[in-house]
Amino acid sequence: MNLFTELRSLVIDSLATMVADGVLPEGLDFTAVTVEPPRDAAHGDMATNAAMVLARPANARPRDIAEVLAGRLAEDPRIATVEVAGPGFLNLRLAGSVWQGVVGAVLAEGQGFGRSAMGQGQRINVEFVSANPTGPLHVGHTRGAVFGDALSNLLAYAGYDVTREYYINDGGAQVDVLARSVYLRYLEARGRAVEFPHGTYPGEYLVEVGQALADQIGDAYEDQPEEVWLTRIRDFATDAMMALIREDLASLGVSMDVFFSEKSLYGTGRIEAALKALDAKGLIYQGVLEPPKGKLPEDWEPREQTLFRSTAHGDDVDRPVRKSDGGWTYFAPDIAYHYDKVSRGFDALIDVFGADHGGYVKRMKAAVSALSDGKVPLDIKLCQLVKLWKNGEPFKMSKRAGNFVTLRDVVDQVGPDVTRFVMLTRKNDAPLDFDFAKVLEQSKENPVFYVQYAHARVCSVLRKAAEAGIAADDAALALADLSGLAHEAELAVARKLAEWPRLVEIAARGHEPHRIAFYLYELASDFHALWNRGNDVADLRFLQDDAALSQAKIALARSVAVVISAGLGILGVTPLDEMR
Repeated sequence: MNLFTELRSLVIDSLATMVADGVLPEGLDFTAVTVEPPRDAAHGDMATNAAMVLARPANARPRDIAEVLAGRLAEDPRIATVEVAGPGFLNLRLAGSVWQGVVGAVLAEGQGFGRSAMGQGQRINVEFVSANPTGPLHVGHTRGAVFGDALSNLLAYAGYDVTREYYINDGGAQVDVLARSVYLRYLEARGRAVEFPHGTYPGEYLVEVGQALADQIGDAYEDQPEEVWLTRIRDFATDAMMALIREDLASLGVSMDVFFSEKSLYGTGRIEAALKALDAKGLIYQGVLEPPKGKLPEDWEPREQTLFRSTAHGDDVDRPVRKSDGGWTYFAPDIAYHYDKVSRGFDALIDVFGADHGGYVKRMKAAVSALSDGKVPLDIKLCQLVKLWKNGEPFKMSKRAGNFVTLRDVVDQVGPDVTRFVMLTRKNDAPLDFDFAKVLEQSKENPVFYVQYAHARVCSVLRKAAEAGIAADDAALALADLSGLAHEAELAVARKLAEWPRLVEIAARGHEPHRIAFYLYELASDFHALWNRGNDVADLRFLQDDAALSQAKIALARSVAVVISAGLGILGVTPLDEMR
């Protein structure tokens, strides 16, 4: 049940009768007609812009259209009042029975309330985390992991077929540095004294890897030149790091459908095939790039390179894909990887990157546009930095990691549910402060607590109902007479419940899972307000002397729990039945 969709259909049907009656001309496009909550709740329950957007094509005054449309809408029993406002906006107030019906719909549909078929089974690939396999995940990866996983949940909830994917950056120089670092830990495990040169990875997390290698091969690589051990240790270390990363993700409740190795692109013809596809479209050429703006790097020189004509697909400059020495640029395997995604038949792609990848957005979008002939959209979401605080001070780094705060540091401090919810309390492109004290605080200022407390309060109502002998299971509540829900505080909660299906589609369409967290906080606030009113107004308490009236009020509370549970499920958070 999407009440806003139903009311929009009513508006469209009314406009169609106005066309049939000659009030409006034929051939009008109703696509831009909306029905949504008014900016000011005092103006009504819903508002439509129909008269405003149709005035010009209909060659009529918007207020004239609005007044006729108001009369047609007023004939529907769901509409209590219709008011023409300003130049031609229409504000609608709905009958109380409509909001009571929303509660009934939540109970009847259960976890299906708010689920959407908007995606129509379209296949979407969401690539996220994709951290270099050189160590444990850090707090920045944590935000990207939570965002990507919640976005995937949201899209699945909205009817898309979602594939979660991790791109293993195991083809670059960083894995050679990892291998050299593990070799030092291997020598250390063999009793040698070692020093870590600048640029290597000194974190204690490699001690176990070095020991495992020593246990496996003994002294085989001692005093051996790099060419003897580099490839073997690189593979060994990469596998160990990916096992560690999988464990980190699992601690946060994140699992991937696909792990794609960058290394698989090299020496297999896959990079060449992607560039050949671009070349066939006339988008690969030999050329010399303009010098970069600003101060020139000392080693810069004009030289002929193989370039991708990315400006033909919206980029600012064309991009090199092959260096003058014949080696691939960093961009070439990324093109090949996205060519692989396009070739797998996805209808849309989403990449979740860190804030430092902002300069990569246009070139990557250009590549996907070119490779798919503009048929496969790519949305790139950048996750801004997270600042960690504890006792008013910046949270110190993990000794185990060496120089950064790890995902495990965060999860071990506050748990996966709190971590996930807090990471979604800001839009992904806004910086986020994570205060270890505040996220565990039991107050309205802590959204995690406030939402969980609402769910727990509902569960306490259900327990008390059972003790009082009131049938409060979902089947019984679905049959309850809801006409007793008439107080404005009760209807306010029902109105907020009615927004859920619309909110899901808006959030899914914009790839914005933070909207779910915002909505849950607002719903919890309305519920807590109703609860607190019950402390002063006996008629608003959930348990009444009249069992039938109690069922109606309990039905409202249970509906809140159903929607909170669904929303927390999208965020990847487990709802609590009681607070401890």
